Amino acid sequence: MNKEEALQAYLIRLGDNALILGQRLGEWCGHAHQLESDIALTNVALDNVGQSRNLLTEAGRIEDKGRTEDDFAFFRKEQEFRNNLLVEQENGNFAQTITRQYLFDVFQFHLYKALTESKDEFLAGFAEKSLKEVTYHRKLSGDWMVRLGDGTDESHAKMQEALDIMWPFTGELFEMTEIDEVLIAEGIVPSLKDIEEKWRPEVEAVIDEATLAIPDTMGYMARGSRDGHHTEYLGYILAEMQALPRSMPDAKW
Repeated sequence: MNKEEALQAYLIRLGDNALILGQRLGEWCGHAHQLESDIALTNVALDNVGQSRNLLTEAGRIEDKGRTEDDFAFFRKEQEFRNNLLVEQENGNFAQTITRQYLFDVFQFHLYKALTESKDEFLAGFAEKSLKEVTYHRKLSGDWMVRLGDGTDESHAKMQEALDIMWPFTGELFEMTEIDEVLIAEGIVPSLKDIEEKWRPEVEAVIDEATLAIPDTMGYMARGSRDGHHTEYLGYILAEMQALPRSMPDAKW
């Protein structure tokens, strides 16, 4: 695998994460428990979709086969998506959404921060611009983790249940492939082991402050997205997201 192929694949991975998470959060629009949270989650969704558009457009430019951001988003099959399993998990209740969001926000924050030093001009510029958004996302979800975890007995129980559900999907965030090896050698991306070393103590500190406990998974962590294997949820997301452009592929807005 050469540098261009690896970079395109890496951009798709980042773009798919942002796209699917944005789609998930968009499901809350008009359904959150209060107006402020409704607007906040919708804005985070829009931030992620915007990031995805930039990433997938650049992936298409590198590929140089005429594919646009819309082609990547709406006309790929489930097995062609490379988003992490964590971001495709169902919203469930507000506790599950916030827990999923926090675990990913901290990962995304430290990854983007490291990417600001990338030798690739596009990635460095993209990361610097997006880091402002992700910093806000991280604070929003982190505040809710503590507020709900260290809240009432009911909110604490729901947050612990949410953490038990989402935690087994975090190990895959730091799984590396040949793509990472090629780009690390070129100084384009950071090692995900280094990102994990920053992610873990921060997450553990917030979980402790929220009076929650990291579940014992007995070493098990879900995996598969690097090879295009996903949970059942991604198929449902894509069915909804892709229905209109697939039924009217020549439509212009």
